[in-house]
Amino acid sequence: MPHPPIKIVVSGPVGAGKTTFTRTMSTTEVVSTDEVATERIGKVSTTVALDFGSLAVGEQEIMLFGTPGQERFDYMWSVLCEGATGLLLLVAASRPGSFLKARHILEFITSQVAIPYVIGVTHLDAPRHWEIDEIADYFQVPPEHLVALDARSRGDGARALFRLLERCLPEGPTSGQLTALLQT
Repeated sequence: MPHPPIKIVVSGPVGAGKTTFTRTMSTTEVVSTDEVATERIGKVSTTVALDFGSLAVGEQEIMLFGTPGQERFDYMWSVLCEGATGLLLLVAASRPGSFLKARHILEFITSQVAIPYVIGVTHLDAPRHWEIDEIADYFQVPPEHLVALDARSRGDGARALFRLLERCLPEGPTSGQLTALLQT
C-alpha cells in the first residue's frame, strides 16, 4: 500500500532561494505564481501565492510548497503549512538584514502549527556572509537545526530534505532513501 505524500513547506524571506530550491528539487513541472514585483525588493519578480513541485523517493512522494517571502502575503504561510510534515526555512547568509524577517516567519509558522523545521542557509558563496554557527546563535537553535544549502544544487537540496526528514519522521529516513534522493 502506498504511503501518503510527505508535505514539505519551503519558506523564508524574499531572495532566500525558495523558488530556486523548489525548481531544483522537483521532478515534475513546477507550478509557480511569480509576478512582477510592485515594490522594491531587490529582484524583478516575486512569488505571490505559492510554488509547488514534487519528487518521488522510491515509492514515497514528497510535495514541496514554497511560500511567498513578503509579509503582505503572510496569510499563505499558515494555509500552506496545514497538514505539513516539515518546514524548511531558507535564510540567505549574505543578507543579515533579512534575519529578523526570517525569525518572524519561523515564529509565526511554529506558533500556528506544531511543525519540525530545519533552517537551510543559502548564499554561503557570497564574499560577505555570516557563518552557520553565527546564524544558529542568532536564531538561538542548535547547529544541527541548520544545513548549508546551495538552492541550485540537487545534492545540497537532497541533504537538506534528508536532515528535515530525520526530524519529521518517527522512524527517520534510511541511507537508501538519501541515495534515492540524490539520484532523482
